[in-house]
Amino acid sequence: MNDFNFYFGLGWEHIISKNALDHQLFIAVLAAIYVWKDWKQVLVLVTAFTIGHSLTLALSVFDVLRFNSRWVEFLIPVTIVITAVSNLFQKKFTPRSIRINYFLALFFGLIHGMGFANYIRFMMADDQSIGWSLFGFNVGLEAGQIAVVTALLTLTFLVINLFKVNRRDWVIFLSAGVFALSLKMVIERFPI
Repeated sequence: MNDFNFYFGLGWEHIISKNALDHQLFIAVLAAIYVWKDWKQVLVLVTAFTIGHSLTLALSVFDVLRFNSRWVEFLIPVTIVITAVSNLFQKKFTPRSIRINYFLALFFGLIHGMGFANYIRFMMADDQSIGWSLFGFNVGLEAGQIAVVTALLTLTFLVINLFKVNRRDWVIFLSAGVFALSLKMVIERFPI
């Protein structure tokens, strides 16, 4: 249980810490097109990201895959930029029109999982249960993502209902802000 608690904390910090801005921006831009009534869809979305993230993390920890960390750190903000641009073209927010976000969450989760793989591989001791440790990390990751999404959905509720901002305008505002921050990361992390 000690390993689980330790890795749960690592998963939580992986999303919640001040050094996790890229992951927070990705979760924010993924969830930007949703409102509170869509909470079940958002939960599926966040879980799709965790599945993608944990798949590449597990493959890396088991030494099936290795990635150049400079390219991974570059690709993470690229995924955020692509998701933000996708949001900017959303005109309707029907379940059918926003299905692309499930694909983006799963596929880009694979890339984000590569970013933490080298770090967690070095953290694991030889005598630790890799499966239990990865499970704890992923549960912590999921809990952290749910916390970020809960805060964002609450903010969205206040902006749309209290301040009477049009939903599309809010999505454009939030996505454009995330786009700008992520584009700066893309330029800073270009692997040359």
